[in-house]
Amino acid sequence: MSDTNSSAARHSSAPLAGAPVVRRGGQWWLITGDGSVLATDPTFTGELDRFAAAKAAADRAVAQLRADRGNRHRRSP
Repeated sequence: MSDTNSSAARHSSAPLAGAPVVRRGGQWWLITGDGSVLATDPTFTGELDRFAAAKAAADRAVAQLRADRGNRHRRSP
């Protein structure tokens, strides 16, 4: 089963990178036009956890680069 203590597990109800999947209540749900289906395959949910964690890390790195770039431009004469 997926790790409910991971950083990805703490996010809820937001689509993952525009994909038809969300995390609710510590579980991954596949979203279709007709409703939601609980994802129960541990290999699949583990990959979703890893992808969500990698995306969060990338988002933080980009935010830091932008902050660093903004600080550098403010210090320019």
